[in-house]
Amino acid sequence: MNLLVTSVLGMLLHSSMCQSQPNSELLVNTLSGKVKGTRIPVLSSHVSAFLGIPFAEAPVGNLRFQKPMAKKPWAETWDATSYPKNCQQYVDNQFPGFPGSEMWNPNREMSEDCLYLNIWVPSPRPKNAAVMVWVYGGGFYSGSSTLDVYNGKYLTYIEKVVVVSMNYRVGALGFLALHGSEEAPGNVGLLDQRLALQWVQKNIRFFGGDPGTVTIFGESAGGASAGMHLLSPDSRDLFQRAILQSGSAICPWATISPTEGRRRAVELGRLLNCNIKNDRALIRCLRAKKPKELIDQEWNVLPYSGIFRFSFVPIIDGDFFPESPDAMINTGNFKRTQVLLGVNKDEGTYFLLYGAPGFSKDSESPISRKDFMSGVKLSVPHASDLGLEAVALQYTDWMDEHNGVKNRDAMDDIVGDHNVICPLMHFAHKYSEFGSSTYVYFFDHRASNVAWPEWMGVIHGYEIEFVFGLPLEQKLNYTQEEEMLSRKMMHYWSTFAKTGDHRRGRTPVEDRVPPMELLYGALEEPV
Repeated sequence: MNLLVTSVLGMLLHSSMCQSQPNSELLVNTLSGKVKGTRIPVLSSHVSAFLGIPFAEAPVGNLRFQKPMAKKPWAETWDATSYPKNCQQYVDNQFPGFPGSEMWNPNREMSEDCLYLNIWVPSPRPKNAAVMVWVYGGGFYSGSSTLDVYNGKYLTYIEKVVVVSMNYRVGALGFLALHGSEEAPGNVGLLDQRLALQWVQKNIRFFGGDPGTVTIFGESAGGASAGMHLLSPDSRDLFQRAILQSGSAICPWATISPTEGRRRAVELGRLLNCNIKNDRALIRCLRAKKPKELIDQEWNVLPYSGIFRFSFVPIIDGDFFPESPDAMINTGNFKRTQVLLGVNKDEGTYFLLYGAPGFSKDSESPISRKDFMSGVKLSVPHASDLGLEAVALQYTDWMDEHNGVKNRDAMDDIVGDHNVICPLMHFAHKYSEFGSSTYVYFFDHRASNVAWPEWMGVIHGYEIEFVFGLPLEQKLNYTQEEEMLSRKMMHYWSTFAKTGDHRRGRTPVEDRVPPMELLYGALEEPV
């Protein structure tokens, strides 16, 4: 009898210890206060997730358009078990209900009170694990850390890294700029990102991460943002390495001059019937408007019609950017470190559906010569007539100039080369030229379950699901080869984050997996 009681008590004690150990992983004391996370199932196990941790005061009221203020410490335990609200932003209604576009739209309620971050941590909690901080894209006018495609659980579980993502303000709320005004200095969306990186530096050790091994990575505007932090002197000490996916700081859509930023801010005020004669009155009026009123007019401030152009983006302010990104990269004025960057095969096709004549997601989109020439003008909107002729000359197959399919594919090349591939490769070459280890990839696999038509190929943004491990989710109907490719990419990305060289620890099985091509080593010759 005593033996039985002792055995039962021993089993109960063992059960209690097993429950208390994982539960203790979900309570973390940070310098801001205590946070309580949740366990997220992953494959046959789980990771710890801390979702919706505030890093800034809500940028509302008089704080709208202003630099973010660090969140004041809290006394009670912060419930970090659910995603935060998404930042206020434009919602794409071009193709209602179509999964290819809806996957990028906000999937939570929108609010100006949106400056929160999410952390995924391996279980058991590691010590000094590498940290990967994700910055979402969206043209600086949209984007959310809560999208399904950015779920950090697979990358955390498979590669034993701590993954962080943050929200930052977008559109006019994040990038409206009246240069010289403290009320709306511009670039506050970038400063949101920087404040999140500062929070990570101060607190990630409490989650088992190493603040000395932080890699920022992002895609499109997120990749451009990562490149901007490489340039900005006050950001450089907040991370060690960077991964730029289909975006860099010198992309033609990524920055504008302070003068153009001011013109767009004043034009927004005019469209909303504000007093535009002085900055203070203008900002007071814009602060009184509902977010939707600002968002509904954002696209109307652009100086010309164009493809792959966005209304409110970072300005070259002399502060975040001491000089233009082009000048900084050309003179080596950037953080000297290892970078991994790359592009997808068909960077332009997604944007052709949003403004180029003759393109449709419901057809093969053969393009007439007339529509091709109109598309060239929209693709390089700042070019002179002579420049437009040069572009058309370069990209036309003059043996078959009226071939609709060739004209369609040429438009993809023009938009992709001009807006993503050429700027990114110039960025890569300059980085290598000044002695930094620089690695470039070319992603050319079209996922088997892509909703967009076949002619769009390997679309801008569609490597992300492989980086975050979505093909490991059985119900999403990827192929076994795609699961292997995703594992390979997660390993490359995380190994680079840990060591600065994605090639460390490669295994024979990885070399059998097509089709991501990596150009190994520092770039010494033109690629």
